[in-house]
Amino acid sequence: MSAPAIHAARSALAACLLALLATMCLLATPPAAAQAVRNVQPLEFRDRAEEQRFHELTLELRCVMCQNQSLADSDAPIAHDLRREVFNLMREGRSDAEIKEFLVARYGEFVLYRPPFGGGTLLLWLGPAAVLLAGAVVLVVVVRRRASANRVAADPVDDGQEW
Repeated sequence: MSAPAIHAARSALAACLLALLATMCLLATPPAAAQAVRNVQPLEFRDRAEEQRFHELTLELRCVMCQNQSLADSDAPIAHDLRREVFNLMREGRSDAEIKEFLVARYGEFVLYRPPFGGGTLLLWLGPAAVLLAGAVVLVVVVRRRASANRVAADPVDDGQEW
């Protein structure tokens, strides 16, 4: 390799390492929105029962931004706002069902981890059982075909010759 080629390779390697270092620094720094959520005042509950009810309710509700996290687990800014909304609705004296209805009216049934059994959620509730049943039927059919094929192959063919 010539000297200019070696110099160019070293320069490219240095540029890649610098880009990698810059990327790692950016990933290590939390976004401003996440820092703002962490700096918000915590909720003050009247008693242990209210706190327990709040945590159970937020575990049953899905973060509308994160999709696979409950409202209690999410650090998204909207999750913080929804937790505050749930807290305020509880303080107003609303029941869990009323709070869920309020959120469903605002965000749709997606916000519920366990949507009610109905026309729109029929496939969601019955789909896994239907797939399991179909798999069992296919398994039984395949096993029976193989068993009958083995029986036919095991029967000696009588061609009239004696050996």
